[in-house]
Order: sequence, then structure tokens, then C-alpha cells
Amino acid sequence: MKHLLVSLILSSIVHYSSAQTTDSLSFIKSKRMSDADLAKKKEGTFITGIPDLSSDPVTGFGFGVRTNIHWNGTRNDSLFAYTPYLMRLRANAAYYSSNARELVLSLDVPYYKGTRWRFKIDFKAQQNPANLYFGLTENTLGALHLPSDANTTFATYGAFDSARKTLRAGGIGEDDFVTDALSNRFRETEFMLNLKADYALGNGKWRIMGGYEIQHLSYRTFEGMEADAIDPVTGNNIKAPNGTPLLRRDFEQGLISGLNGGWVSIIQNAIIYDTRDFEPDPTKGAYFEIANEYSSKYIGSQFDFDKLFIQGRYYQQLPFGSRTVLAGRVGVGNIFGSNAPFFEYQDQWSPEGSINAMGGRHSLRGYRANRYLARSMWFTNIELRARVAETQLGKQHFAFGVAPFFDAGTVRDRWQDLNFKSIKYSYGGGLRIAWNQSTVISFDYGMSKEDRLFFFGIGQAF
Repeated sequence: MKHLLVSLILSSIVHYSSAQTTDSLSFIKSKRMSDADLAKKKEGTFITGIPDLSSDPVTGFGFGVRTNIHWNGTRNDSLFAYTPYLMRLRANAAYYSSNARELVLSLDVPYYKGTRWRFKIDFKAQQNPANLYFGLTENTLGALHLPSDANTTFATYGAFDSARKTLRAGGIGEDDFVTDALSNRFRETEFMLNLKADYALGNGKWRIMGGYEIQHLSYRTFEGMEADAIDPVTGNNIKAPNGTPLLRRDFEQGLISGLNGGWVSIIQNAIIYDTRDFEPDPTKGAYFEIANEYSSKYIGSQFDFDKLFIQGRYYQQLPFGSRTVLAGRVGVGNIFGSNAPFFEYQDQWSPEGSINAMGGRHSLRGYRANRYLARSMWFTNIELRARVAETQLGKQHFAFGVAPFFDAGTVRDRWQDLNFKSIKYSYGGGLRIAWNQSTVISFDYGMSKEDRLFFFGIGQAF
């Protein structure tokens, strides 16, 4: 599959590059915005920015800013009705009292100078001590349990979290008495540069994409670090050394690889079908992709793996309300390679942006990020996006909407075993604020049998 995909992309690039022309923009006519959205689209260059405030028991208080700079051009520009922007630069920065930090820069240039080419450049530098790890096989579909005690299980995350903090006798290599408060967490430090280009084929509905990514990753687990604990005798809150985390246990038992980090070099390619009318917030159209990431020592990587991800999205405007859209997505992924590092299980790569799998804002919103991990997975999301009000404040346009949703999915150790058994699902509701159309601020509250979670971010979930 990998070699067939690469060959197809390379041959198509050669063929269509020779025919590149600004052919009256016929290749994007199907992507024209609706008349209502076009009438509200802002001209010129403008900046949107919101404060980034958060609080977490591990990362502490965080503050920062999330910004988007849009270059839209004027209504006289030939691309104005067919692209969300001529160019967009995202710049997000945040700092936390625990010394966690993040800087993300992303440049996107669709249909460069009216041609069939689209270019993207992404850079990220981040340190996150709040990553979660619950295991790396389909056994994660079972109930939550402590790293030090697989026999006692917990139906809810709240009960599990309380049990982790309860002081226990230390095991081999641990202090006399320890807490497991940080035993499902680890710290990741990442530097990443990604370059991508795609080319529109034929009438523009199909695109081919090629890219290259280079990363340097390092990890730390929190054994021996002082953490929150509960004295089982008095019930008082105290401090105690953290026990051996689950990630460290699995690494030392040879169940996973990659905890020592290192350089990751990746070749990316994809075939894309896209008829959405407005990428940041579609009202109609479909999106389908077959995406592949290949990493090997032959291209300078310290890890060998091959990731395949297939997803389809569909958007249909319904005949009631000013702007009511039914949105759905299905995704299927698999990791090939007998010794793929653990961190590659934690997301599925897409040209549209990586997706945490399984759990979190982009897959199962009623579960913690990375709650369910295995070599193979599938998931689905359904949202009903209904606009309820719009207003103009100065030169800024704001639209407000609600979005009830339903998410479901599961994981397996082999793709041949993917089926509709042991499905995890969540549901909830969201608020959407569209700022000058291209910037969508999302608030989601997801519920499941295990947890209740609130998510805040920029952009639709899909």
C-alpha cells in the first residue's frame, strides 16, 4: 500500500506539474462560498487574538495568547469567493507556572498566486509535563486501574484519581511509602518543523500532497518526584514521593520503545478529495483522505514505522434555521512496524492536523486524551451545528451557535480485528463563536460513563 501510494503521487506530480496553468480558476469553482458567507467575508488584512488562560493541577496556572493574521485580499480578487484567505499565519504562545511552555507558528498559503499549488509550513517548540499514558494495547478498553495494582478497577475517573493519591507501601525500587498521583503522566519536550505542498488535480476536487517532517523528542517520567498524596489513616492531604509510573514500567518490561526519545524523520504523502465550500467552517461538501507517514533509518530517523490513516467527512446544510449544518466524520488508522515508538500511537496524522487517538477534543470528548491506545483504531463524530445569533461590533463580525455532538470509537491490536464490539462513546454539547468567519472559537462539554470534561480551543473539532 505504501509503495503504491508513493508511486501514484510521484507520477501524478510529474504529469500535472507540466500542465500547471492559471486556467481561469476552473479547478476551484466547486469550492465557491455561499452567498450569505461571501457577503460577510472581511476584506484586507486583519488580526484576531484571544487570551489563553488555563489551570491544571500538574502544569499549574497558564497564560498566553492565540492569534491569527489573515490576508484576505479584496472582493475584486479572483480568489476571494473561493478560498477562506489568501494567506494565514497562526501564532500561539503559552507559559505555565510549572515551567511548561509552547510556541506554535503555522503559515498556510492556498492556491498560491492563483495556481494549483498550496504550501504549508509549521513549527512547534513545546514542553508538556501533563501528557497521559494508560497503556498501549486493546487492554486499555478495560476499566481504569492503578499501575501498581491491576486487579482493583474503577468505574469513574474521579474514583481512580482519588485512589492514585492514596499513600501505599513502596515496591521494588521505590521509597517506603509512595503515591501514584503522577503515575499516568509523563513530560514531553518537542521541537518540530514540517513542510508540506499539495497540488490540485483536474477540476480541483482531488489533490495530492507530499511533505517532510523533522522532530527531536525527549521524555521524562516522574518516579521519586514529590506529589500529592492522601494519608489512608487520617484522610489528610500530604506530600509523598511518586511511585514508578506506568510508562516507565512498560518500558523496563520491554512492552514499549521510544522512552529515550531522539530524532524522528518522516516522509508524508496523501491523496485528498475535497469539495467543502469554506474550510474553517463548512456548510456543505465532503472531505476524504488517505494519509501516510513513513519513518526509517534510511531517511535519518532513529525509529522505523509506517502509519496509515483514512478519514471521511461530510457536511450538509439543513433547511431550517439561518445556518444549520449536519457534520459527520469517520476515521480508521493503523501503525505498521514491529517496534514503532509509543508516542506514535498517540495521534493519527492528517494534512488537516494531527488527531489525538483515542480520547480528547478531536476524537472522544468524554474521555481524557490518549485514554485508549493500540495499533489499530476507528472512531466517528456527529455534530449538529446551529447558528442562533449574529452581531457586528465595530468592524468585527461575530456569529454564535450551538453544537450537540455524539462520538464513538474503539481500538485493536490488529487491524484485522477491528469491529463494532467494545465501542466507547460519549456525547455532549458545544458553543461556537465565529469571529470574522475564519476564526472559530469552540467550547465543548463531553460526557461519558467514565468522565465529564470541558474543552476550549480554536477551530471546529473537524
